[in-house]
Amino acid sequence: MNTPQPRVDFGRRALVLRRGRIAVRLQWRTVVVCTALTVALAVTAVLALMTGSYALSPEQVLSALTGGETGFVREIVVEWRLPRVTAALVFGAALGVSGAIFQSLLRNPLADPGIIGFSQGSYTGALVVILVVDGGYALLVGGALLGGMATAVGVYVLAHRRGVQGFRLIVVGIGVSAMLGSLNTWLILKADLDQAMSAAAWGAGSLNGVSWNQVVFGGACIAALLLLAGTLSRPLRQLQLGDDAAAAHGVRVSPTRLGLILVGVALTATVTAASGPIAFISLVAPQIGHRLARTAGITLVPAAFVGALLCLASDYLAQHIAPNPLPVGVITVVLGGGYLGYLLFTEARRRL
Repeated sequence: MNTPQPRVDFGRRALVLRRGRIAVRLQWRTVVVCTALTVALAVTAVLALMTGSYALSPEQVLSALTGGETGFVREIVVEWRLPRVTAALVFGAALGVSGAIFQSLLRNPLADPGIIGFSQGSYTGALVVILVVDGGYALLVGGALLGGMATAVGVYVLAHRRGVQGFRLIVVGIGVSAMLGSLNTWLILKADLDQAMSAAAWGAGSLNGVSWNQVVFGGACIAALLLLAGTLSRPLRQLQLGDDAAAAHGVRVSPTRLGLILVGVALTATVTAASGPIAFISLVAPQIGHRLARTAGITLVPAAFVGALLCLASDYLAQHIAPNPLPVGVITVVLGGGYLGYLLFTEARRRL
């Protein structure tokens, strides 16, 4: 007679969703944290849709979103404010996932696409399209993507020496980022005054003037990339254990790592093409999500929710903290710079 085997309790309760041969395993704490973040996102989004030069009530906002309001109120909510709110949510989630991918791959909390040069590379590609080619938005996305990919390949090759070590890649990326920053400054100084002013303002990372065309096109690209990142999340978790352990579990280490890097760079490049480089969200969001969910390693879903909330809240502050709307990158630099200082301070104390 077969006796049932006792279940092993690992100390973490999980929710398993199955459909056919597909199964998704979520920790209950992650579910609770993401639910709370969803509520915070909804409240912040309604607040952003309410406030402005023409104030609205929550009832008017909800009515306009559900089709009850028509005329001027619907124009304000749906055509003017909603594209910006949607862009902040989608772009923030993309940056959070991008940062989570690099921090997981390199096993380093400083592994941010902005710090290791990938955002600067995307910005360089977009600047070439704006200042030299004078192309449209589709060409701008292509230029940013090409610039980010070329930078990723360059950093990867320069950092490769019998494999790629996380710390070496970060140091090489910082150097490449500094060189690309100088190149971007030179391109702006050589441009016409009007082009230089618009490129410099756009380079601060701004959601001012974002339209539905940019949101739909960029959102479709980001949705496809997030879906691809989700399919690679399991081998990503195994890579956190080390290359040998991942290979023992059947993971093709080099192709998987290259694919994850390409997905992370593509997410950053898509956001950069639409709004300019929004700094530090990809650095901060994965760490906050990790601490809130208390997962064993950096995970993608909490990072996406925290990134969306940070971008939306920062953009709300950028619109209302000064007489004139500021680029959202100004607020994220202040918040991210403070967090980076705190991170460096705690890491230094830990090593003493």
